[in-house]
Amino acid sequence: MIATIIPDVRNHYPVLLSEIISIITPQYGGTFIDCTFGQGGYTKKILNFPETKVIALDRDSESSKKAQELQNNFEDRLLFKNIKFSQLNNLKLKDENIKAVIFDLGYSLNQIKDPKKGLSFDTIGELNMKMGINDFSAKEAINQLDEKELTKIFKYFGDEVDSKRIAHNIVEDRSKREITTEELVRIIESSKRKRNYKTHSATKIFQALRIFVNKEISELIYGLINAAKVVKKDGVIAVVTFHSLEDKIVKYFFKSLSENKSVSRHMPKTEEKLNLFKSVIKKPIVPSDKEIRENPPSRSAKLRYVIKKENFFDFETDILDKFKHLIDIENLSKKL
Repeated sequence: MIATIIPDVRNHYPVLLSEIISIITPQYGGTFIDCTFGQGGYTKKILNFPETKVIALDRDSESSKKAQELQNNFEDRLLFKNIKFSQLNNLKLKDENIKAVIFDLGYSLNQIKDPKKGLSFDTIGELNMKMGINDFSAKEAINQLDEKELTKIFKYFGDEVDSKRIAHNIVEDRSKREITTEELVRIIESSKRKRNYKTHSATKIFQALRIFVNKEISELIYGLINAAKVVKKDGVIAVVTFHSLEDKIVKYFFKSLSENKSVSRHMPKTEEKLNLFKSVIKKPIVPSDKEIRENPPSRSAKLRYVIKKENFFDFETDILDKFKHLIDIENLSKKL
């Protein structure tokens, strides 16, 4: 979940940029956290407003090169950290009035096409899919987890209807040879009962493996929780998602703390319960027809945001319980 999908590595197309800018209002100054720096599209636009500061995070160390370019232009107004965004609560932010926290959960094309990362089904060679600060690779998952475990990953993280059949064939084939990227694509294509001519047969399996290897479910959940802790009253949390599982998590977190009465752990029980967030929109914001024409991969993007209503930072949320079944699947990685 790092940076927007873009159609050309020479040009960067941060998805829903104008909509993000209108929501976070950097023209009035302030400090912003860009949780998925990537190619720096959001950060650069924010820093073009003179009274702004950006704290940019990215788990992919390659992003530091682009950050250095921007730091040369904006000097002390950009701070880059090569960390996961789930760790943003570890930043020293006591004196910072955080006006907005932004997440863009897509992948850039230069990441997808990087053969060392092995994110794409077009890649030749060893399975990898590590985006940085990882404990294991897709190669280990595919070659070591059992059939039931692989089936769960493919079903719940990829919504793949042929999950069981594909997992079975992977386990059979790996007894004869190590599974490479090309071999995995071949197994998937031969296992599919119906062919989808609009989408590559391996798309959902590769999505599931990327989510599993990078622990994107728990990463997103803890990122949202910690964003809610660091942003100040009247500040914004904005999230751009690219598939339904991400959107479901974001939607639940925002809604549950906007409508179900949030509870500060330090609030006396006799006081009235307060909502942590104000939800401004019910339906997500999606790209315009013009943006989709210019950047076709943006068609699946959805933007949701909330405004923090109250300045309490130690609140109760049931989001970990709500998505426990998905975190349990991530925890299959403890075997690796």
